[in-house]
Amino acid sequence: MITRDYIEKFGVLPTPFYFYDLDVLKSTLEVLKKESVKTGFKIHYALKANPNPRILGMISSSGFGADCVSWNEIEAAIRSGFNPSEIVFAGVGKSDHEIRSAVESDIFCFNCESIPEMEVINHFAGLQNKRVRIALRINPLIEAHTHKYITTGVAESKFGINTWDIDEVLNRLPDLKNLILIGIHFHVGSQITRLSVFKSLCTRINELQEWFASRNAGLKVINVGGGLAIDYENPENFPKFGEYFSLLKKFVDLRPGQELHVEPGRSVVGQCGSLISRVLYIKNGSNTRFAILDAGMTDLIRPALYQAHHKIQNLTSTGELNRYDVVGPVCESSDTFARYIELPETKRGDLIAIRSAGAYGEAMASRYNLRDLPRVVFSDEL
Repeated sequence: MITRDYIEKFGVLPTPFYFYDLDVLKSTLEVLKKESVKTGFKIHYALKANPNPRILGMISSSGFGADCVSWNEIEAAIRSGFNPSEIVFAGVGKSDHEIRSAVESDIFCFNCESIPEMEVINHFAGLQNKRVRIALRINPLIEAHTHKYITTGVAESKFGINTWDIDEVLNRLPDLKNLILIGIHFHVGSQITRLSVFKSLCTRINELQEWFASRNAGLKVINVGGGLAIDYENPENFPKFGEYFSLLKKFVDLRPGQELHVEPGRSVVGQCGSLISRVLYIKNGSNTRFAILDAGMTDLIRPALYQAHHKIQNLTSTGELNRYDVVGPVCESSDTFARYIELPETKRGDLIAIRSAGAYGEAMASRYNLRDLPRVVFSDEL
């Protein structure tokens, strides 16, 4: 958590910057480790949430695997200590270079999303005289009840293999001699707040298990993907790992010798990060006051892209509460972090913290308007 000591030290640092509380990350990893050991589930951290090297080093040191969606993420994972034998490679558009490199690195598994992709992986595996493991990413046709941009398991999604195409996939597999089918993979969406969504996924998994068994297709791995939400309104709350894993344990009917794999991302790193900014100006509008920050959508794009909510705190004011639109300096009207929220009386130079920014914050930063990328500060550096 951001303490008074931190706030005093923030005052001499140039803003904006991401602040990572390593104690929060360590505690989160301890809870995740405890719950995964209790259930026997295998964890692959989703690098897309936050690939910062120091954070990756802490996660790999906890003994988890990695879920990657590009070759650069695989390289970053290996550099940070993840064992290639614990890395899964997902993504709907893997390039030839990425596939060749992943085959060379002997990663654990490719999560495949189409027959054409399987054919290309088979080709490059053959050129290296290797047989590689694959899991089929299946579109379960489940509504995630989250933002449409982070819903991935519904009809006409670019992701996954539709259930009515699985028969064709299995008929094609015998010709792809360099592929070994080891499992099935799912990902219904991100920031899923209703555990009932995961219960529906369990039901669909059990139905598909029966279907694969009827085709004599042995599956060792059942990979449920990620998606567990964090509490953006209460950043001090841990994700509900215990409740989530207990539900999976209860409702997925694993068969002898099968493993259940999970790919958490946001839930691992979301609460350890905050974006720290300064107020540049207070500007009166016709119906509101604008608190204009030196951080913008280039530093944290989630509110502009997903209409996402982050808790915003004025760290240096104890004045009376007033309503503000909190906005950035980028030349876009969408460069808005929040509208009409209560903050203590806010003035030029005040320090503002945008909380729960450890996931999809630094990872999605850009240099639009030729702005500098945000700096990074870790709690043990202050």
